[in-house]
Amino acid sequence: MNRLHGLSRRIALTVAILVASVMLASVVGSYIFYALMFSYAPDQVSGDNQWLPSRAEWGWIVASTACAVVLAFAVAVRLARRLLVPLTSVADGLRRVSQGDLAVRANGADNALGEASQLVDDFNTMAQRLERMAGEQRFWNAAIAHELRTPVTILRGRLQGLAEGVFAPDPKLFHSLLAQVEHLGRLIEDLRVVGLADGGHLALQRAPCRLADEIRSVVNLLGPDLRAAGFTPVMDLDEAELPCDAARIRQALLALLDNARRHALPGVLDIVLCRAGGEVRLTVSDAGPGVDPALAASIFDAFQRGAAARGGTGSGLGLAVVRAIVQAHGGQVRCRPSAAGGTTFEMAWPTAA
Repeated sequence: MNRLHGLSRRIALTVAILVASVMLASVVGSYIFYALMFSYAPDQVSGDNQWLPSRAEWGWIVASTACAVVLAFAVAVRLARRLLVPLTSVADGLRRVSQGDLAVRANGADNALGEASQLVDDFNTMAQRLERMAGEQRFWNAAIAHELRTPVTILRGRLQGLAEGVFAPDPKLFHSLLAQVEHLGRLIEDLRVVGLADGGHLALQRAPCRLADEIRSVVNLLGPDLRAAGFTPVMDLDEAELPCDAARIRQALLALLDNARRHALPGVLDIVLCRAGGEVRLTVSDAGPGVDPALAASIFDAFQRGAAARGGTGSGLGLAVVRAIVQAHGGQVRCRPSAAGGTTFEMAWPTAA
């Protein structure tokens, strides 16, 4: 609404200046015309008893009127170009967007009015975001289909083999099938968390809790798998009650520890919980090999994977889930080199809700 009022003021001001300029030119021109006529051709000026202008005066009236019309036309064309060119471009762009062409961009005149130029910029920003969202949707559809295909194919093959008698019922086979089902369940939950976070609907049950105890329970749960992979968790934890959704933070920590198990070199895993600068900070640091700087900027994006992982490639959603949970807490995730030459993943969120 403010922009509309600003545009109205500009148009009204332009028209007012045009009218004032024409009137001023007419008055000043008339004084000059009659000064010259009385000086050099007084007989060509109509007398006191003549109602109609003389031929010279008719010529002046026609000439001044023609100049005013030409001036008004020039100003109107210039104003229309500054206003209509960007509007026409945006209208054409909207029509093409409605037909599915998201790569279209509007072009404004070089001297377009500020509001019209802003309209072009806003349209181009919208079209760019729509194009990016469409690309991300295609990527997500392909990535989700890829992630679901492997466990579903395995389950179908094993179950078909059991149904046809190719495989004998065996506890080991059932455990394998159960592992695939659990993988599907984790994948679906990760997708749900990331999707809710992207839509701003990831609900939290935030309350003060002994987060140190929650961290110990997660480490104890994953302890056998970590030790089997050659990792030694070392914890330095703040024992105070800290504000968070304990279940979600456990989920995020599980994702970080599983990421370290898959990608880091065996060694010490430093898990630190502290408070600093009005934030709660939970970090997980490994001993290597570190994150490629080219990947660090997008490491928390969905379906990003680093170099070869152990124990399967993973879904590529773990770190995206971590970011979604921390951002829902109003915080940030960070990835930086660790003191041991590896990587430090940090979750930080404000101590105040």
